[in-house]
Amino acid sequence: MEEFQSQIVPVSSLAEDRRVDFYKKTYTHVALAVLLFIVTEYLFFQSPIIVNFAISLTGGWSWLLLLGGFMIVTNYAEGLALKSRDRNTHYVALGIYVIAEAFIFVPLLLMAFTMVDGVEILQKAAVMTISLFAGLSAVVILTKKDFSFLRAGLTLGFFIAIGLMIAGTIFGFDLGLWFSVAMVALAAGSILYTTSNMVHKYKEEQYVAAALGLFASLMLLFWYILRIFMSRD
Repeated sequence: MEEFQSQIVPVSSLAEDRRVDFYKKTYTHVALAVLLFIVTEYLFFQSPIIVNFAISLTGGWSWLLLLGGFMIVTNYAEGLALKSRDRNTHYVALGIYVIAEAFIFVPLLLMAFTMVDGVEILQKAAVMTISLFAGLSAVVILTKKDFSFLRAGLTLGFFIAIGLMIAGTIFGFDLGLWFSVAMVALAAGSILYTTSNMVHKYKEEQYVAAALGLFASLMLLFWYILRIFMSRD
């Protein structure tokens, strides 16, 4: 009976001890995903072939194709995690996503490392990202507010962002600082929305799937905060 209830009862309706346990498991897996991202990134940078291949995809339509492929991988991984009840499948989905994320970050991190104070910039961007992520997550968990109403706005925002990226590629203009600022706001909204889903829509056994969604939003936030710091240098 308890197993049956864990499959149909959202986290917000669980007893406090089980709810806290779910949160602990979820954020532990987010932390493990970040650790795997760092290790994978380190291994990628040990291979000139991978680094050169990633750099070769950063120009023009190749970059858009890479982003398109990344979005396909993202949707596949998230769908795999949500539709399957097999815990091993959830871990496979999370692993696929982390590796894909590490690959797409190679060119940006390489640019950061080549800057005079690149390590300091990375540290500042990481601290700000974690602080914002923790603060936004705490708002949802403590208030238990449902942010599902953000879905339409986030969907529209992401489509506009993709359109601007395509236009920038076609007409050869740089999207600039304000685009990164807008994307940080969009990522912040995504964190609120994803955390809200974790609280109100996810089931007790779906903590790995929840971690995948939170990790995706966290890395989107880190990407554009890092771009902002790099543009100010």
